[in-house]
Amino acid sequence: MFDLPGSWVWDYWFADDGEKYHLFFLYASRALKDPDARHYRASIGHAVSDDLVEWTQVADALVRSDAPAFDDLATWTGSVVRHPDGTWYLFYTGASLAANGKNVQRVGYATSADLLTWTKASGPVLEARGPWYETLDSDEWQDEAFRDPWVFADPGGDGWHMLVTARAPQGPIRGRGVVGHAWSADLRNWELRPPLSVPSADGFGQLEVLQVEMVDGRPVLLFSCLEEHAMPTRAGSRGGTWVVPAPSILGPFGIDDAYPVTDEGLYVGRLLRRRSDGQWLLFAFRNTGDDGRFVGGVSDPMPVAWREGRLVRQEVATADA
Repeated sequence: MFDLPGSWVWDYWFADDGEKYHLFFLYASRALKDPDARHYRASIGHAVSDDLVEWTQVADALVRSDAPAFDDLATWTGSVVRHPDGTWYLFYTGASLAANGKNVQRVGYATSADLLTWTKASGPVLEARGPWYETLDSDEWQDEAFRDPWVFADPGGDGWHMLVTARAPQGPIRGRGVVGHAWSADLRNWELRPPLSVPSADGFGQLEVLQVEMVDGRPVLLFSCLEEHAMPTRAGSRGGTWVVPAPSILGPFGIDDAYPVTDEGLYVGRLLRRRSDGQWLLFAFRNTGDDGRFVGGVSDPMPVAWREGRLVRQEVATADA
C-alpha cells in the first residue's frame, strides 16, 4: 500500500519504464483538516517501485502554475505515455476558477527524458467545446467537466487517442457523463472528436478516470462514479469502480452495461499488467472507512480474472465459488 502520513493521497496513474514502476498521484496536506479541501490544493507526486507493493517517494512531478494560467488552481489526474523517440509525455488536468467561482478543467501536458524532471507545455491542448460537450454556459453541473486524460497509441498505428471525462450537452442531468475523445498524430496537437458513448437514462453524471485495456484478449473500459452522481436507477448498486465490456478499445461504449468491480470504499480503479508474469492487477485508492470518512492511500495490487464473462477481483471470484 502507498500512503503518506502527512498527506491525503487519492487519484493516481502508472508508468512502466521496463525496470521500475512509476506511480504518479494527487496529494495534499492533512493540515487542511477538511479532506474535501484537498481538491484545490492538489499537486502531482511521484514514487517508484520494483514490485508494485513497496514504494519509494521521489521528487514531485508537477505543481500548479502561477496565475493567470489554465492550471493555476490545481493539477489533477492524467496519464503517462512514451513517444517512439523516447520522450515521456505526462498528460494532466489543469483546473482554474471562472468568474462565477465554478471550476473549469482543461487538458495540458509536460515532457521528460527520464520520468523525473518534467517541463510543462506553454498552455492547454484541449478543452470542452460544443456541439459534442457540455460547457460551463449550460449551468447544469457543478463544473465544466473535461478532465482525467487517458492517452494510448492507436492499435492500428494511426497516431494516438485520448479519452476524457466529459459531459454531453443534452440528456438527463445525472446521465450525461460520456467518454470524451480526441486524436493526435504527434501527442502535441490534438483534434477534438465526438464522444465514444451516449448519455443514458441508466447512466452516470460523470465517468471519472477512464481507462481502456485489452485484459487477456478482451477489451474493457474502466471508470469511477459514486451513487450520488449517477441516475436513480443505479441506487443501491454501491459501485465505486465500474467495468464496461466493449467491442474494441475504441468502443463504442455501452454505458448501460456497466457493472461494479469495487464498492464505494475503493475508488479510481486502475488496471496494470505485471511485467514478471503477465498477471493483470487492479489498484484503487481507499475512499471511505467504516466510519464513512475519507481515508486516502493507494491499495496493494489485487489480481483480477474473468468469471462468467465479467471481470472480477480474484478473491471475489474465489469467495463466490
